[in-house]
Amino acid sequence: MATLPARPDAPLALTMGDPAGIGPELAIYAWRDRAIDALPPFALYGDPDLMRGTAKRIAPEIQIELVSDARAAAAVFMRALPVVSIPLARPAQPGQPDSGNGEATVLAIRRAVEDVAKGLAAGIVTNPIAKSVLYSAGFKHPGHTEYLGALARELWPSEPAHPVMMIAAPVLRVVPVTIHVPLKAVPGLLTAEKIVEAARIVAVALKRDFGIARPRLAITGLNPHAGEDGALGSEEQDTIAPAIAALLSEGFDVTGPHSADTLFHAAARETYDAVLAMYHDQALIPIKTLAFDEGVNVTLGLPFVRTSPDHGTAFGIAGKGVASATSLKAALKLAAGMCARRARASVP
Repeated sequence: MATLPARPDAPLALTMGDPAGIGPELAIYAWRDRAIDALPPFALYGDPDLMRGTAKRIAPEIQIELVSDARAAAAVFMRALPVVSIPLARPAQPGQPDSGNGEATVLAIRRAVEDVAKGLAAGIVTNPIAKSVLYSAGFKHPGHTEYLGALARELWPSEPAHPVMMIAAPVLRVVPVTIHVPLKAVPGLLTAEKIVEAARIVAVALKRDFGIARPRLAITGLNPHAGEDGALGSEEQDTIAPAIAALLSEGFDVTGPHSADTLFHAAARETYDAVLAMYHDQALIPIKTLAFDEGVNVTLGLPFVRTSPDHGTAFGIAGKGVASATSLKAALKLAAGMCARRARASVP
């Protein structure tokens, strides 16, 4: 596929996520609040009937208008929610996930990324998916992050693609070095090379996408008390400390291995710009405690911008009109800011 540069003012591509979850509602709320929250233009990639039905239920004054792609959304965004048609196989019922609609859920993601590759969208924002539902439909990837990496390698074959998940909020940024794996598998998956690669990608992204001139990275240990000098585990000495030494030799501003239980209070957060944690919950528990509504999932290490709300499909409240769009709005704003910074950096 030919890759064209997206205009810096091109709208974002927003995917519907699981059609039985809260994603369609969040898109309606975000478009409704576009002016008051100064949100960037976007097109929703999803089923038009789903979006019309959602609007009729929670915001009947909102109009839906079909567009061919995200770039075409610019002309209609102020009067109607632009929708790029990705038809569902079966009507979606809020709170009742259906693997029969898994193909459309995945296709919405693919179409959004393809339109970025064609220069028709500036970047993508993804509403939450339910991985177990997609697995039942034959989805072969552990999650969003891994699927986006596969799409990047397919659509940008000459560009490196090493997806790294960051959760970012005004009070904290965290990166799990291992993500969707069983806890018992983490020690065997951790290598100095994996830590070094993740840290390099994070440092580049903090400079390019967040405007931090000299990023400061804090790296956790794996074990309680960062291993207590080997008394509680040897991974800090055998794997994590050598990675930190290698990063210091390359000129990165890194510290650690830190005991994770003392790294996230207010005073500690003043000493770094992002934390590299060794596993999923070590990173996500603190940020979801501190900033559950404001957190944004950002995929670093890709040739395109991708953000997402930092929460799930919330099937239990889908269709009830009580979901908060705060995280989606933050994801839209962050994606637009990242796209703008990348566009400025590409100008000679």
